[in-house]
Amino acid sequence: MKSPFYFIAKPLNDKRYTNTKNIEGMEIVTSTSEENHMASNRQGVVVSTPIGYKGEIKKGDILLVHHNVFKYYNDMKGRQKSGKSFFKDNLFFIEQDQFFMYKQDGMWHCHDRYCFVQPVPKEDSFISKLGTEEPLIGIMKYSNDYLSSQGVNPGDRVCFKPESEYEFLVDNEKLYRMYDHQITLKL
Repeated sequence: MKSPFYFIAKPLNDKRYTNTKNIEGMEIVTSTSEENHMASNRQGVVVSTPIGYKGEIKKGDILLVHHNVFKYYNDMKGRQKSGKSFFKDNLFFIEQDQFFMYKQDGMWHCHDRYCFVQPVPKEDSFISKLGTEEPLIGIMKYSNDYLSSQGVNPGDRVCFKPESEYEFLVDNEKLYRMYDHQITLKL
């Protein structure tokens, strides 16, 4: 089964939400809200690639997807429905702009113009700063081809535009997904 234009994927561990934690052998629900985007599963396993696809992604790879891909919604009458990406039997169509990274052979690779930046702890300063992280500064964790060609590589300290932080939890690490044009400076 192949789609002419889309990847077909299923949620990792066949769960649409990652809203549970295992504590001392008991599964505890951490969020009961279907609207909570932080509780939606953001990883899908590729079941098939589009017809004629010649890229790097293969069947069995893991895609890091947009938070709305696997979520449930309530229609106007309050009935639970799947979103527009739902196909059938826990399978979903994933468009090219609905995923940001893919994991192949245990390594993450950025897709298209996306990159991922690791926030850094707040540094001592005479200027008061809110939060626990240094604003607009981070470490490049996963770069893309364009940034690499410009000399921005994983491990580099970078600055980024305000309001560009789209938070993900990747391998239990907090990262911000950004477009390459939102990286403004290599420190």
